[in-house]
Amino acid sequence: MDVAIVEAVRGCAGAGNLPAPATPEAVTEAEKIIGFPLPPLLRHLYLEVANGGFGPAEGILGVRGGASQGDWNDLAEIYQGGPEPSGQIPAGLVPVYDWGCTIWSLVDFRDPAGPMWCTHAGQHWPQGINLAEWLRATSEGALTVEGILNTEPVS
Repeated sequence: MDVAIVEAVRGCAGAGNLPAPATPEAVTEAEKIIGFPLPPLLRHLYLEVANGGFGPAEGILGVRGGASQGDWNDLAEIYQGGPEPSGQIPAGLVPVYDWGCTIWSLVDFRDPAGPMWCTHAGQHWPQGINLAEWLRATSEGALTVEGILNTEPVS
């Protein structure tokens, strides 16, 4: 568990800037819909600190009853519909943050470390960092949409 990330998010939650923690039922429901358990850090943050809303700008999606983003109410809902209509994103890669212009950050629920991926214009690729590193980098302004797009594979 990345204690520094948890404490940073807890500080934002304490300032009243984030939604209340998720219910265990909402987390279990999301895991059932997605078909994979939440990575431990994300599960801990949702259940103990805040149901989404942390991370860059308006923050990542929560589970049912938590932070929404645009037209999406929660990450299980978006996983069912998906931001990329061709269905080519592998099972277990869950969209959590919309950078705009069809650019999404995804968490790989197949791995407990929560590796981060990106999808844009029908492509998806690994970012080479995990969820804790992604949260740290976005909070420090070191990871931006421009930086993500610079790593996009050439097709």
